[in-house]
Amino acid sequence: MKTLELNVNGMSCGHCVNTITKSLKALSGVKEVDVSLPNKKVSVSFEENTVQVEKIKESIVDAGYEVA
Repeated sequence: MKTLELNVNGMSCGHCVNTITKSLKALSGVKEVDVSLPNKKVSVSFEENTVQVEKIKESIVDAGYEVA
């Protein structure tokens, strides 16, 4: 399992946290998601053989946020 930490812009409230968490957990291979509003960071633990980093980033962008 691998952990990826991303800087994400556009998050401002609990709804943002829930939206990103739900979007990422819907991806096969994503095991854990931790969103930090104060730090504007998203940490994702995932199985490298199941889901690619680009797909994780794409999921965040599709949810309406910017991966910095």
